[in-house]
Amino acid sequence: MKVAAVKIRGAGGPEVLELGEHELPELGPEQIRVRVVAAGLNRADLLQRRGRYPAPPGVPPDVPGLEYAGVVEACGARVHDHPIGEAVMGITAGGAMAEAVVVHAREAIPVPKGLGPLQAAAIPEVFFTAWDALFRQADLRAGSLLLVHAAASGIGTAAIQLARLTGASVVGTSRDAAKLAELEALGLKLDESLLVDRETPRFADVLKEKVGRGADVILDGVGGGYLGENIAALEARGRLVVIGLLAGATGELPLGMLLQKRASIVGTVLRSRPIEEKIALARDFDHHTRAAFESNKLRPIIADVMPMKDIAEAHRRLEANDVVGKLVLSW
Repeated sequence: MKVAAVKIRGAGGPEVLELGEHELPELGPEQIRVRVVAAGLNRADLLQRRGRYPAPPGVPPDVPGLEYAGVVEACGARVHDHPIGEAVMGITAGGAMAEAVVVHAREAIPVPKGLGPLQAAAIPEVFFTAWDALFRQADLRAGSLLLVHAAASGIGTAAIQLARLTGASVVGTSRDAAKLAELEALGLKLDESLLVDRETPRFADVLKEKVGRGADVILDGVGGGYLGENIAALEARGRLVVIGLLAGATGELPLGMLLQKRASIVGTVLRSRPIEEKIALARDFDHHTRAAFESNKLRPIIADVMPMKDIAEAHRRLEANDVVGKLVLSW
């Protein structure tokens, strides 16, 4: 079965993206086929387009997209919990920017009541990532202090909301004061949040001056030169969770400070995990957050919705860092 899809002609800039056709795999007994209404754009898609984040085995190498929202249109023989026509959303290792996607049935979760597909498409990748990093990896609790780097990103806006819902305090970093100001309504403590210089990021001392203590948990999607400052910014027995490497894959680690603070560093990624782990994460997230989405205590932050034909422009916008929250592409 052929469907329309975003195609990557080869490694390069946004100009290598185009709409074309994609052949869907046959439906397995435990799989569903979802007619995709919309898909969220993520920085991993930019990296894949540049040739720096290839799709894992078994995933189409030339069709990007790590999250989707749509409607179930076909079910495998062993699938009994997703009726035809059900609105669902989920993560996938690739191929979500197509008119349809085939996924394991238990990876998909129903769209919360009151949300449409455009809103739902902005949830899975960033909220799943933030939920897993904060609670399954870093054991964030009520009363903890969370520091979120790149706070205006999709993952940043999700993390702020999840942490506040749990009763944690949240401060963030950004290179743009206006972006930080927009996040105050989500629960970010604006007066204690930090502007970071692009060339020489320094935030550990400023954090302690403003708040009077270090962070219990740091969520870092920047990497690179933030490593040493992150360790300095942690409280004793603090946890650093690295979820991205926008500023580079290497940094200097002050081991003496790490030992003295008895701090922990965790690296995590969703895309390459075994299917069983992704299913467990999806079910755990759905169980704990569905009511909050349906009562509007949690909400996806969408910078813009663009037609799928404008995928190249969407990539340019995300690369320019001129958005707060997520860009969503719709068919």
